[in-house]
Amino acid sequence: MRGLVGFFVRIPAGVGVGLVFLLTAAESALLVGLVVPGEVAAILGGVLAGRGRVPYAAAAAAAIAGAWAGDSIGFFLGRRLGGARFLKRRRQHWAQARTWLKRKGGIAIFLARFTPFLRTVMPSAAGAAKMPYFRFLPWDLAAGALWGGTSAALGYVGARDFERVLRWSGRVGLIVLGVVLAAAAVLLHRLRPPAGRRPSASRPARRR
Repeated sequence: MRGLVGFFVRIPAGVGVGLVFLLTAAESALLVGLVVPGEVAAILGGVLAGRGRVPYAAAAAAAIAGAWAGDSIGFFLGRRLGGARFLKRRRQHWAQARTWLKRKGGIAIFLARFTPFLRTVMPSAAGAAKMPYFRFLPWDLAAGALWGGTSAALGYVGARDFERVLRWSGRVGLIVLGVVLAAAAVLLHRLRPPAGRRPSASRPARRR
C-alpha cells in the first residue's frame, strides 16, 4: 500500500485526479474493486488535496463521477451478460447482492455502496435482475455523491497519516451509513400521521 501511495504522491496532480476517476469507475465496471477497492483511490485523491497538490473539489468530483460512471457501465453489462460473468469467482457476493435486491429493493443500491465487495457487484446484479435504469439511477447518484465526498474528505483530513485513514475507512463508511439511516427513520416517523388519526375516507358518512 505504501508503494501505491508513494506513486500517487509523485505523479503529476492532473494524472492523479484522472486515476482517481478511472479506478473508482473500474471498481464496478471491470471488477477492479475486487483487487484495488475504489475507496482506496478516493481516499488517495483526498490525500493529494490534503497535501496541496490538487483542490479538494477536484478530488471529490473525480471520485463521485467515477462511482457514477462505473456503476452505470456495470449495470448495463449485467443486463447484457447476466450473472455468468461473475459466478465463477464471486458466487457468494453475487448471491448476496441478488438477495439484497429482492428484500430491500432500490435502497439496496444505496446500502451496497458502503459495503466492500457488494458495491462492486451490486450494479451488475441490478442490471441482471432487469431493474429499470431510472429506478436504479436516483439511489446510485445519492450513494455515489455521499460516498465519494466522504472518502475524499477522509483522505484530506488524514493526509499526514494515510495508513491509519485506510484502516478506518471501512468503519467511517458504516458510521456515515448509520447516520443517514437514523436520519431517514426520524424523518419517516415525523411524516407518519398520529395513531389516533385515520384517513377521512374511512369514516362513515354523516346522516342529513
